[in-house]
Amino acid sequence: MNRLLSKAIAFCSLLAVVSVVDAAGLAAHVTNADGKPAADAVVIAVPETGAPARIGKPAIEVVDQIGKEFTPYVKVIRVGSSISFPNKDNVRHHVYSFSPAKTFELPLYKGTPAEPVQFDKPGIVRIGCNIHDWMIGYIYVAETPFVGKTGKHGVIELEGLPAGHYRVRVWHPWMEDAEQTTETAVDVRDGAPTPVEWKLKLKPELAPRRAPLPGEAGYR
Repeated sequence: MNRLLSKAIAFCSLLAVVSVVDAAGLAAHVTNADGKPAADAVVIAVPETGAPARIGKPAIEVVDQIGKEFTPYVKVIRVGSSISFPNKDNVRHHVYSFSPAKTFELPLYKGTPAEPVQFDKPGIVRIGCNIHDWMIGYIYVAETPFVGKTGKHGVIELEGLPAGHYRVRVWHPWMEDAEQTTETAVDVRDGAPTPVEWKLKLKPELAPRRAPLPGEAGYR
């Protein structure tokens, strides 16, 4: 019995090692010009070979409206995915976008719209509310599934990349330079995640001032 148990443990250990060896990834670190972590930076890895990336079923994602703000501020999705925009506030919102990658409008409503909005072209979609000018958010529609967004420490790890050559770039809503200027070639190998770093010049956040509406308390 002990011998069988020992063999089982050894086999599981071998599987764990094989899994680690077969896994490839990218560890990205994004900071501002002062070296401070840059949250909400989108990191995108596109296979350089042009080989088709793994394709799963397009997802239905969510961007909430809470406290008269879009949550999350930056949403990352893959081409073909849809987003629902539930309004969890006690006032009505009018969500819209005039961005070339997706133009749409959800007239004044509360609760959840009947149909999610599908995003069928890659690009950056800036969303707003026609009633509350300070409500601004961004949707990054990526042409590859190998994409993610940094957290408060300015770090994101992209997992499950097949080993190979990639063109990797970063985008941030406040960056001064064009997204394409950040592109770099990276060789992703099996084993430990391949590190890549950026230091971005970021503009100050220009958030429209909150203004009190009839029957509502004032805002900053």
